[in-house]
Amino acid sequence: MGLLIRNGDIVTAERRWRGDIRCREGRIVDIGEGLKKESGEEVLDAGDLLVFPGGVDPHVHMELPVAGTVSSDDFESGTAAALAGGTTTMIDFVHPDRGEDFLEALAARKQEAAKAVADYGFHMAVTWWGEETRGWIEQCVRQEGISSFKIYMAYLGTVGLGDDDIIEVMKITAGLDALVVVHAEHGQVIKHLREKFFSEGKTEPIYHARSRPPETEGEANGRIAMLASLTGANLYVVHVTCEQAVAAITAAQGRGQRLWAETCPQYLLLDESVYELPDFEGAAYVLAPPIRARGHHEVLWQALAKGALQVVATDHCPFNFVGQKEMGREDFRLIPGGAAGVENRLALLFSHGVGQGRIDLHKFVDLVSSRPARIFGLYPRKGTIQVGSDADLVLWDPTATATISATAHHHRCDRSIYEGFEVTGTPATVIAGGEIRYHDGNLRVETGTGRYLKRNPVGEQYA
Repeated sequence: MGLLIRNGDIVTAERRWRGDIRCREGRIVDIGEGLKKESGEEVLDAGDLLVFPGGVDPHVHMELPVAGTVSSDDFESGTAAALAGGTTTMIDFVHPDRGEDFLEALAARKQEAAKAVADYGFHMAVTWWGEETRGWIEQCVRQEGISSFKIYMAYLGTVGLGDDDIIEVMKITAGLDALVVVHAEHGQVIKHLREKFFSEGKTEPIYHARSRPPETEGEANGRIAMLASLTGANLYVVHVTCEQAVAAITAAQGRGQRLWAETCPQYLLLDESVYELPDFEGAAYVLAPPIRARGHHEVLWQALAKGALQVVATDHCPFNFVGQKEMGREDFRLIPGGAAGVENRLALLFSHGVGQGRIDLHKFVDLVSSRPARIFGLYPRKGTIQVGSDADLVLWDPTATATISATAHHHRCDRSIYEGFEVTGTPATVIAGGEIRYHDGNLRVETGTGRYLKRNPVGEQYA
Protein backbone atom coordinates (compact mmCIF):
# COMPACT_ATOMS: atom_id res chain seq x y z
CA MET A 1 0.00 0.00 0.00
CA GLY A 2 1.06 3.53 -0.67
CA LEU A 3 -0.33 7.03 -0.95
CA LEU A 4 -0.34 9.31 -3.99
CA ILE A 5 -1.01 13.01 -3.45
CA ARG A 6 -2.03 14.71 -6.68
CA ASN A 7 -2.21 18.32 -7.79
CA GLY A 8 -0.53 19.83 -4.76
CA ASP A 9 0.69 23.42 -4.55
CA ILE A 10 3.93 22.33 -2.90
CA VAL A 11 5.78 24.84 -0.73
CA THR A 12 9.14 24.36 1.00
CA ALA A 13 11.45 26.89 2.61
CA GLU A 14 13.18 27.38 -0.75
CA ARG A 15 10.67 26.94 -3.57
CA ARG A 16 7.05 26.50 -4.69
CA TRP A 17 5.73 24.32 -7.50
CA ARG A 18 2.73 22.29 -8.65
CA GLY A 19 3.16 18.54 -8.50
CA ASP A 20 2.36 15.06 -7.23
CA ILE A 21 3.99 13.21 -4.33
CA ARG A 22 4.17 9.42 -3.99
CA CYS A 23 4.63 7.96 -0.50
CA ARG A 24 5.53 4.37 0.29
CA GLU A 25 6.76 2.63 3.44
CA GLY A 26 6.81 5.91 5.33
CA ARG A 27 9.01 7.80 2.86
CA ILE A 28 8.60 10.04 -0.16
CA VAL A 29 9.63 7.90 -3.12
CA ASP A 30 8.71 10.09 -6.10
CA ILE A 31 7.84 13.70 -6.89
CA GLY A 32 6.66 14.82 -10.30
CA GLU A 33 3.73 15.83 -12.48
CA GLY A 34 1.05 13.49 -13.76
CA LEU A 35 2.22 10.51 -11.70
CA LYS A 36 0.11 7.41 -12.47
CA LYS A 37 -1.67 5.49 -9.74
CA GLU A 38 0.01 2.21 -8.89
CA SER A 39 -1.67 -0.98 -7.72
CA GLY A 40 -3.09 -0.77 -4.21
CA GLU A 41 -2.29 2.92 -3.91
CA GLU A 42 -4.64 5.38 -2.22
CA VAL A 43 -5.06 8.64 -4.10
CA LEU A 44 -5.58 11.97 -2.36
CA ASP A 45 -6.38 14.97 -4.56
CA ALA A 46 -4.88 18.11 -3.02
CA GLY A 47 -6.93 20.34 -5.31
CA ASP A 48 -6.00 23.93 -4.59
CA LEU A 49 -4.50 23.16 -1.18
CA LEU A 50 -0.97 24.07 -0.19
CA VAL A 51 1.33 21.18 0.72
CA PHE A 52 3.93 21.82 3.42
CA PRO A 53 6.44 19.53 5.13
CA GLY A 54 5.10 18.46 8.53
CA GLY A 55 5.76 20.86 11.36
CA VAL A 56 8.68 20.30 13.75
CA ASP A 57 8.21 21.67 17.26
CA PRO A 58 11.54 21.52 19.12
CA HIS A 59 10.20 22.66 22.49
CA VAL A 60 7.41 20.73 24.24
CA HIS A 61 6.89 19.28 27.72
CA MET A 62 4.62 16.24 27.99
CA GLU A 63 4.05 14.64 31.39
CA LEU A 64 6.40 17.14 33.06
CA PRO A 65 6.43 17.23 36.88
CA VAL A 66 6.11 20.87 38.02
CA ALA A 67 5.28 22.39 41.40
CA GLY A 68 3.80 19.24 42.88
CA THR A 69 1.75 18.29 39.83
CA VAL A 70 2.28 17.01 36.27
CA SER A 71 1.52 18.71 32.95
CA SER A 72 -1.85 17.52 31.73
CA ASP A 73 -0.98 16.22 28.25
CA ASP A 74 0.74 12.85 28.16
CA PHE A 75 2.70 11.70 25.12
CA GLU A 76 -0.39 10.22 23.47
CA SER A 77 -2.77 13.16 23.91
CA GLY A 78 -0.07 15.74 23.27
CA THR A 79 1.21 14.19 20.05
CA ALA A 80 -2.37 13.69 18.85
CA ALA A 81 -3.08 17.39 19.41
CA ALA A 82 0.11 18.21 17.53
CA LEU A 83 -0.99 16.15 14.53
CA ALA A 84 -4.37 17.87 14.50
CA GLY A 85 -2.52 21.17 14.10
CA GLY A 86 -0.02 20.09 11.46
CA THR A 87 2.99 19.24 13.64
CA THR A 88 4.30 15.75 12.92
CA THR A 89 7.57 15.78 14.92
CA MET A 90 8.46 17.20 18.32
CA ILE A 91 11.40 17.26 20.68
CA ASP A 92 10.68 16.88 24.39
CA PHE A 93 13.05 16.80 27.38
CA VAL A 94 14.62 14.41 29.86
CA HIS A 95 14.97 16.05 33.29
CA PRO A 96 17.10 13.90 35.61
CA ASP A 97 16.68 14.55 39.32
CA ARG A 98 19.69 15.95 41.15
CA GLY A 99 22.08 13.03 41.53
CA GLU A 100 20.20 10.79 39.08
CA ASP A 101 21.95 8.84 36.33
CA PHE A 102 21.16 10.61 33.03
CA LEU A 103 20.87 7.37 31.08
CA GLU A 104 18.49 5.85 33.62
CA ALA A 105 16.36 8.99 33.39
CA LEU A 106 16.40 8.65 29.59
CA ALA A 107 15.26 5.03 29.75
CA ALA A 108 12.35 5.98 31.99
CA ARG A 109 11.40 8.85 29.69
CA LYS A 110 11.42 6.54 26.67
CA GLN A 111 8.93 4.31 28.47
CA GLU A 112 6.63 7.28 29.08
CA ALA A 113 6.90 8.28 25.41
CA ALA A 114 6.21 4.80 24.04
CA LYS A 115 2.51 5.66 23.61
CA ALA A 116 3.23 8.67 21.35
CA VAL A 117 1.32 8.83 18.05
CA ALA A 118 3.85 11.09 16.30
CA ASP A 119 7.64 10.98 16.01
CA TYR A 120 9.68 12.49 18.83
CA GLY A 121 13.18 13.10 20.09
CA PHE A 122 14.68 14.38 23.34
CA HIS A 123 16.91 17.10 24.65
CA MET A 124 18.82 16.08 27.77
CA ALA A 125 18.56 18.63 30.59
CA VAL A 126 21.82 18.94 32.51
CA THR A 127 20.35 19.45 35.96
CA TRP A 128 23.53 18.79 37.92
CA TRP A 129 27.24 18.48 37.31
CA GLY A 130 29.38 15.73 38.81
CA GLU A 131 32.21 13.40 37.90
CA GLU A 132 29.86 11.20 35.85
CA THR A 133 28.13 13.97 33.91
CA ARG A 134 30.77 14.31 31.21
CA GLY A 135 30.57 10.62 30.34
CA TRP A 136 26.78 10.65 30.21
CA ILE A 137 26.80 13.58 27.79
CA GLU A 138 29.27 11.75 25.55
CA GLN A 139 27.09 8.62 25.57
CA CYS A 140 24.00 10.65 24.75
CA VAL A 141 25.67 12.06 21.63
CA ARG A 142 27.49 8.96 20.43
CA GLN A 143 25.01 6.22 21.30
CA GLU A 144 21.57 7.72 21.95
CA GLY A 145 21.37 10.31 19.17
CA ILE A 146 20.79 13.18 21.58
CA SER A 147 22.74 16.19 20.35
CA SER A 148 21.23 19.00 22.44
CA PHE A 149 21.57 19.70 26.16
CA LYS A 150 19.29 22.01 28.13
CA ILE A 151 20.54 24.29 30.88
CA TYR A 152 18.48 26.58 33.09
CA MET A 153 19.86 29.87 34.36
CA ALA A 154 16.77 30.18 36.59
CA TYR A 155 15.30 27.67 39.09
CA LEU A 156 18.63 27.47 40.89
CA GLY A 157 17.22 25.42 43.75
CA THR A 158 16.02 22.61 41.50
CA VAL A 159 17.16 22.23 37.87
CA GLY A 160 19.20 25.42 37.44
CA LEU A 161 22.99 25.62 37.16
CA GLY A 162 25.47 28.27 38.23
CA ASP A 163 28.00 29.72 35.81
CA ASP A 164 30.80 27.35 36.87
CA ASP A 165 28.75 24.30 35.91
CA ILE A 166 27.42 25.96 32.76
CA ILE A 167 31.01 26.46 31.60
CA GLU A 168 31.70 22.74 32.09
CA VAL A 169 28.62 21.84 30.03
CA MET A 170 29.72 24.22 27.29
CA LYS A 171 33.25 22.84 27.16
CA ILE A 172 32.17 19.22 26.70
CA THR A 173 29.39 19.99 24.19
CA ALA A 174 31.71 22.20 22.12
CA GLY A 175 34.09 19.26 21.76
CA LEU A 176 31.22 17.06 20.58
CA ASP A 177 29.76 19.73 18.24
CA ALA A 178 26.54 19.40 20.22
CA LEU A 179 24.14 22.20 21.08
CA VAL A 180 23.50 23.96 24.38
CA VAL A 181 19.81 24.84 24.73
CA VAL A 182 19.32 27.57 27.32
CA HIS A 183 16.51 29.00 29.40
CA ALA A 184 17.96 32.48 29.87
CA GLU A 185 16.72 34.39 32.93
CA HIS A 186 18.72 35.81 35.86
CA GLY A 187 17.76 33.33 38.55
CA GLN A 188 19.07 35.18 41.59
CA VAL A 189 17.25 38.42 40.78
CA ILE A 190 14.00 36.56 40.10
CA LYS A 191 14.26 34.72 43.41
CA HIS A 192 14.78 38.02 45.22
CA LEU A 193 11.80 39.69 43.54
CA ARG A 194 9.46 36.75 44.10
CA GLU A 195 10.22 36.70 47.80
CA LYS A 196 9.98 40.50 48.03
CA PHE A 197 6.52 40.69 46.43
CA PHE A 198 5.15 37.81 48.50
CA SER A 199 6.45 39.33 51.74
CA GLU A 200 4.59 42.54 50.82
CA GLY A 201 1.32 40.63 50.41
CA LYS A 202 1.42 40.85 46.62
CA THR A 203 0.21 37.38 45.70
CA GLU A 204 -1.81 37.83 42.48
CA PRO A 205 -0.75 36.43 39.06
CA ILE A 206 0.44 39.84 37.83
CA TYR A 207 3.35 39.57 40.27
CA HIS A 208 4.58 36.53 38.42
CA ALA A 209 5.29 38.88 35.49
CA ARG A 210 6.66 41.68 37.63
CA SER A 211 9.08 39.34 39.38
CA ARG A 212 10.60 38.38 36.02
CA PRO A 213 11.09 41.75 34.24
CA PRO A 214 12.60 41.94 30.74
CA GLU A 215 15.94 43.07 32.18
CA THR A 216 16.44 39.64 33.78
CA GLU A 217 16.11 38.03 30.36
CA GLY A 218 18.29 40.58 28.59
CA GLU A 219 21.12 40.21 31.11
CA ALA A 220 21.02 36.43 30.99
CA ASN A 221 21.15 36.37 27.20
CA GLY A 222 24.17 38.66 27.16
CA ARG A 223 25.94 36.56 29.79
CA ILE A 224 25.21 33.20 28.17
CA ALA A 225 26.37 34.51 24.77
CA MET A 226 29.63 35.66 26.36
CA LEU A 227 30.18 32.27 27.99
CA ALA A 228 29.45 30.49 24.71
CA SER A 229 31.89 32.75 22.88
CA LEU A 230 34.69 32.01 25.32
CA THR A 231 34.10 28.24 25.34
CA GLY A 232 33.26 27.78 21.65
CA ALA A 233 29.82 26.36 22.42
CA ASN A 234 26.95 26.19 19.94
CA LEU A 235 23.95 27.95 21.52
CA TYR A 236 20.17 27.87 21.09
CA VAL A 237 18.04 30.20 23.23
CA VAL A 238 14.47 29.10 23.92
CA HIS A 239 11.31 31.24 24.27
CA VAL A 240 12.69 34.73 23.57
CA THR A 241 10.13 37.31 24.72
CA CYS A 242 11.52 40.83 24.72
CA GLU A 243 13.52 43.60 23.11
CA GLN A 244 16.37 43.25 25.61
CA ALA A 245 16.90 39.58 24.74
CA VAL A 246 16.73 40.23 20.99
CA ALA A 247 19.37 42.94 21.35
CA ALA A 248 21.77 40.59 23.14
CA ILE A 249 21.16 37.80 20.61
CA THR A 250 21.65 39.99 17.53
CA ALA A 251 24.84 41.43 19.02
CA ALA A 252 26.25 37.92 19.46
CA GLN A 253 25.18 36.89 15.97
CA GLY A 254 26.84 40.03 14.63
CA ARG A 255 30.10 38.84 16.18
CA GLY A 256 29.79 35.63 14.20
CA GLN A 257 28.67 33.30 17.00
CA ARG A 258 26.80 30.09 16.21
CA LEU A 259 23.71 31.16 18.09
CA TRP A 260 20.12 30.37 17.16
CA ALA A 261 16.94 31.35 18.99
CA GLU A 262 13.19 30.81 19.06
CA THR A 263 10.09 32.64 20.15
CA CYS A 264 6.55 31.35 20.69
CA PRO A 265 3.07 32.48 19.57
CA GLN A 266 2.12 33.64 23.07
CA TYR A 267 4.90 36.23 22.99
CA LEU A 268 3.92 37.44 19.51
CA LEU A 269 0.20 37.77 20.18
CA LEU A 270 -0.61 38.28 23.88
CA ASP A 271 0.29 41.07 26.32
CA GLU A 272 0.75 41.17 30.06
CA SER A 273 -2.74 42.56 30.73
CA VAL A 274 -3.87 38.90 30.70
CA TYR A 275 -2.43 38.55 34.20
CA GLU A 276 -5.02 40.99 35.55
CA LEU A 277 -8.07 39.10 34.32
CA PRO A 278 -10.74 38.76 37.05
CA ASP A 279 -11.51 35.62 39.09
CA PHE A 280 -7.89 34.46 39.06
CA GLU A 281 -8.13 33.67 35.31
CA GLY A 282 -4.77 35.35 34.86
CA ALA A 283 -3.24 32.18 36.31
CA ALA A 284 -3.94 30.39 33.04
CA TYR A 285 -1.26 32.59 31.44
CA VAL A 286 1.45 32.01 34.02
CA LEU A 287 4.51 30.67 32.20
CA ALA A 288 8.18 31.55 32.18
CA PRO A 289 9.42 33.87 30.91
CA PRO A 290 6.14 35.75 31.31
CA ILE A 291 4.08 37.39 28.59
CA ARG A 292 5.38 40.92 28.07
CA ALA A 293 3.94 44.37 27.47
CA ARG A 294 2.69 44.96 23.94
CA GLY A 295 5.69 47.08 22.92
CA HIS A 296 7.83 43.96 22.53
CA HIS A 297 5.64 42.33 19.86
CA GLU A 298 6.92 44.24 16.87
CA VAL A 299 10.55 43.66 17.87
CA LEU A 300 9.93 39.91 17.84
CA TRP A 301 8.11 39.96 14.50
CA GLN A 302 10.94 41.97 12.94
CA ALA A 303 13.52 39.58 14.40
CA LEU A 304 11.68 36.66 12.75
CA ALA A 305 11.46 38.44 9.41
CA LYS A 306 15.14 39.42 9.46
CA GLY A 307 16.39 36.02 10.64
CA ALA A 308 17.66 36.96 14.11
CA LEU A 309 15.10 34.50 15.49
CA GLN A 310 14.98 31.33 13.42
CA VAL A 311 12.22 29.20 14.96
CA VAL A 312 8.68 29.52 16.29
CA ALA A 313 8.13 26.77 18.88
CA THR A 314 5.45 26.48 21.60
CA ASP A 315 6.95 25.52 24.98
CA HIS A 316 3.78 23.42 25.20
CA CYS A 317 3.29 22.55 28.88
CA PRO A 318 -0.43 22.58 29.76
CA PHE A 319 -2.05 22.57 33.18
CA ASN A 320 -5.74 22.54 33.97
CA PHE A 321 -7.09 25.60 35.69
CA VAL A 322 -9.24 23.47 37.99
CA GLY A 323 -7.08 21.50 40.39
CA GLN A 324 -3.71 22.67 39.05
CA LYS A 325 -3.43 26.40 38.34
CA GLU A 326 -5.71 26.95 41.35
CA MET A 327 -2.93 25.67 43.60
CA GLY A 328 -1.53 29.20 43.58
CA ARG A 329 -4.65 31.20 44.51
CA GLU A 330 -2.97 32.53 47.64
CA ASP A 331 0.59 32.62 46.29
CA PHE A 332 1.58 33.28 42.66
CA ARG A 333 4.77 31.33 43.28
CA LEU A 334 2.74 28.10 43.54
CA ILE A 335 0.99 28.42 40.17
CA PRO A 336 2.43 25.73 37.87
CA GLY A 337 3.94 27.52 34.88
CA GLY A 338 2.92 26.53 31.38
CA ALA A 339 0.14 26.50 28.82
CA ALA A 340 -1.14 24.49 25.86
CA GLY A 341 -0.30 25.48 22.31
CA VAL A 342 1.10 22.67 20.16
CA GLU A 343 -2.15 22.32 18.19
CA ASN A 344 -2.41 26.05 17.44
CA ARG A 345 1.14 26.97 16.39
CA LEU A 346 0.83 26.70 12.61
CA ALA A 347 -2.61 28.28 12.35
CA LEU A 348 -1.64 31.24 14.54
CA LEU A 349 1.61 31.92 12.70
CA PHE A 350 0.01 31.51 9.27
CA SER A 351 -2.91 33.77 10.15
CA HIS A 352 -0.96 36.52 11.93
CA GLY A 353 2.29 36.15 10.01
CA VAL A 354 1.55 35.21 6.40
CA GLY A 355 -2.01 36.54 6.50
CA GLN A 356 -0.92 39.95 7.74
CA GLY A 357 2.11 40.25 5.46
CA ARG A 358 4.74 39.96 8.18
CA ILE A 359 6.35 36.86 6.63
CA ASP A 360 5.97 34.98 3.34
CA LEU A 361 5.10 31.31 2.80
CA HIS A 362 8.72 30.21 2.54
CA LYS A 363 9.65 31.92 5.80
CA PHE A 364 6.60 30.30 7.42
CA VAL A 365 7.74 26.81 6.40
CA ASP A 366 11.28 27.57 7.53
CA LEU A 367 10.17 28.80 10.97
CA VAL A 368 7.85 25.90 11.80
CA SER A 369 9.58 23.01 10.04
CA SER A 370 12.79 23.34 8.03
CA ARG A 371 14.93 25.41 10.36
CA PRO A 372 14.20 23.44 13.55
CA ALA A 373 14.87 20.24 11.59
CA ARG A 374 18.23 21.63 10.48
CA ILE A 375 19.28 23.03 13.85
CA PHE A 376 18.39 19.85 15.73
CA GLY A 377 19.92 17.30 13.38
CA LEU A 378 16.80 15.95 11.65
CA TYR A 379 17.19 17.45 8.16
CA PRO A 380 16.54 16.24 5.45
CA ARG A 381 14.68 13.34 6.99
CA LYS A 382 12.32 15.97 8.40
CA GLY A 383 11.60 19.56 7.42
CA THR A 384 11.48 19.30 3.64
CA ILE A 385 9.73 17.63 0.71
CA GLN A 386 12.16 15.58 -1.34
CA VAL A 387 12.68 11.98 -2.36
CA GLY A 388 13.97 10.03 0.62
CA SER A 389 12.48 12.32 3.26
CA ASP A 390 9.90 10.99 5.68
CA ALA A 391 6.39 11.28 4.28
CA ASP A 392 5.30 13.87 6.83
CA LEU A 393 3.07 16.31 4.97
CA VAL A 394 0.38 18.88 5.67
CA LEU A 395 -2.32 19.68 3.14
CA TRP A 396 -3.21 23.23 4.13
CA ASP A 397 -6.36 25.16 3.33
CA PRO A 398 -5.31 28.83 3.32
CA THR A 399 -8.91 30.07 3.25
CA ALA A 400 -10.45 27.89 5.97
CA THR A 401 -11.41 29.74 9.14
CA ALA A 402 -11.68 28.57 12.74
CA THR A 403 -12.10 29.94 16.24
CA ILE A 404 -9.71 28.58 18.86
CA SER A 405 -11.39 27.38 22.04
CA ALA A 406 -10.80 24.97 24.89
CA THR A 407 -14.18 23.45 24.01
CA ALA A 408 -12.83 22.27 20.66
CA HIS A 409 -9.09 21.72 20.98
CA HIS A 410 -7.45 18.31 21.37
CA HIS A 411 -5.20 19.40 24.24
CA ARG A 412 -6.04 17.70 27.52
CA CYS A 413 -6.55 21.06 29.21
CA ASP A 414 -9.56 23.08 30.35
CA ARG A 415 -8.20 26.45 29.23
CA SER A 416 -6.80 27.91 26.03
CA ILE A 417 -4.66 31.02 26.26
CA TYR A 418 -5.88 31.77 22.71
CA GLU A 419 -9.58 31.47 23.61
CA GLY A 420 -11.65 33.27 20.97
CA PHE A 421 -8.77 33.87 18.54
CA GLU A 422 -10.00 33.62 14.95
CA VAL A 423 -7.59 32.15 12.42
CA THR A 424 -7.58 31.91 8.65
CA GLY A 425 -5.63 28.92 7.35
CA THR A 426 -5.90 25.46 8.90
CA PRO A 427 -4.79 21.90 8.07
CA ALA A 428 -7.22 19.87 5.97
CA THR A 429 -5.15 16.67 6.05
CA VAL A 430 -2.06 15.71 8.02
CA ILE A 431 0.10 12.76 6.94
CA ALA A 432 2.75 11.24 9.19
CA GLY A 433 4.98 8.42 8.02
CA GLY A 434 2.90 8.10 4.86
CA GLU A 435 -0.34 7.53 6.80
CA ILE A 436 -3.29 9.92 6.99
CA ARG A 437 -3.53 10.82 10.67
CA TYR A 438 -5.90 13.81 10.49
CA HIS A 439 -8.50 14.51 7.82
CA ASP A 440 -11.45 16.89 7.67
CA GLY A 441 -11.46 17.42 11.43
CA ASN A 442 -11.05 13.78 12.43
CA LEU A 443 -8.01 12.20 14.05
CA ARG A 444 -6.93 8.73 12.90
CA VAL A 445 -4.17 7.96 15.39
CA GLU A 446 -2.87 4.70 16.81
CA THR A 447 -1.19 4.44 20.19
CA GLY A 448 2.54 3.83 19.95
CA THR A 449 3.05 4.62 16.26
CA GLY A 450 5.40 7.50 17.06
CA ARG A 451 9.08 6.69 16.65
CA TYR A 452 12.05 7.76 18.74
CA LEU A 453 14.39 9.83 16.58
CA LYS A 454 18.16 9.83 16.88
CA ARG A 455 19.65 13.14 15.78
CA ASN A 456 22.96 14.33 14.30
CA PRO A 457 25.29 16.91 15.89
CA VAL A 458 24.65 20.48 14.82
CA GLY A 459 27.79 20.75 12.71
CA GLU A 460 26.58 18.06 10.32
CA GLN A 461 23.63 20.28 9.41
CA TYR A 462 25.57 23.51 8.93
CA ALA A 463 28.92 22.32 7.60
